[in-house]
Amino acid sequence: MTGRFAFIYSSRFGEYSYGTEHPFNVLRYRLAYDLIHEMGLLAVPSVRIVESPLAAEEALLAFHRQDYLATLREFSLHEEPRANFRYGLGDVENPVFQGLYDWSRLVCGGTVEAARQVAVRGCRAAFNMAGGWHHAHAARASGFSYLNDAVIAINELLHRGLRVAYVDIDAHHGDGVQEAFYDTDRVLTISLHEAGNDFFPCSGFVEELGQGRGYGYAVNIPFSPHADDLIFEQALRRIVMPLLGAYRPDVLVTQMGVDALRSDPLTRLELTTGSLELAARAFRETGVPWVILGGGGYDKVNVARGWALIWAIVLDMPVPDLLPPGFVQVAAQLGYQGQRLRDLPRLAQPDDFARAQRRLERHLAFLERKLFPLHGLLPGGGR
Repeated sequence: MTGRFAFIYSSRFGEYSYGTEHPFNVLRYRLAYDLIHEMGLLAVPSVRIVESPLAAEEALLAFHRQDYLATLREFSLHEEPRANFRYGLGDVENPVFQGLYDWSRLVCGGTVEAARQVAVRGCRAAFNMAGGWHHAHAARASGFSYLNDAVIAINELLHRGLRVAYVDIDAHHGDGVQEAFYDTDRVLTISLHEAGNDFFPCSGFVEELGQGRGYGYAVNIPFSPHADDLIFEQALRRIVMPLLGAYRPDVLVTQMGVDALRSDPLTRLELTTGSLELAARAFRETGVPWVILGGGGYDKVNVARGWALIWAIVLDMPVPDLLPPGFVQVAAQLGYQGQRLRDLPRLAQPDDFARAQRRLERHLAFLERKLFPLHGLLPGGGR
């Protein structure tokens, strides 16, 4: 494995819009790119910037149904609104707009290319911040997601005979990815997310462990609302990293959504950027070839800050605690008054933490009891 790194990007990521009132805003990609560029994280000799290609239509058929793709393609040709609720298309959550199909193929193609850079070109890590559409199902759009890029890219890796682990730290459960690999042991899926009792997509309960040959290869760690960095760190250290070590994947794919940060408008977790950095360091230190995807995040400046920090850790480069001056001015125009790249440490209120800790202890004990023996692990992560 070489020391090279691939940053997948296209100026076309920002050419489309879900609508002015929709919480998903493609401006976040340009903001993140600009911040990463201003911090000098694209000028490193070992970094190669790769233009995101369109995903090949035959690759999409490895997961998505042909009738769904045909409808998505047809609806994308027209300016007037279209809808087919059977396929989850055209509602407030998943609007249809002209060019949607090719835009979805573009962001999906970035993830397939990131996987190729790692598996074929020998890159140590590749980052497609426009990836991470983990809610898309085989024949249904869901949660702003139309094509499940992670599933499509993982299928390509499996076709090459590789063993894959997928870890998702987005605040929402990675239901589409879990669904795709729920009955196989060739992919280990792990999702850390806000509990789905009353939170989209209302799945990802700790008892969801896989089925058939896949039993023990689906892992879910749901957090109570207001869970903080201490809760996240325990889950990462006690469950995620021991399982990755035992599974020994050929490729690690991670979805690094930043909507678990405390100031995200759509979620109730209270993580800081410290959790993003902790996870990124842990994944880097595995030494496993690494495909990194973006994901959720509905505060645009949070997205830029979080992904810039993650990319700096991928490159093992130190960065300051404060944002560069040029980006501070841009962020101020968007209503962001802070100047920090990193969040200051912050813990949940004692009552909130106590509730989150009790729930976490139950879940971690359950997973250690059910999964660790299957993977040759002892409680505490030993072998």
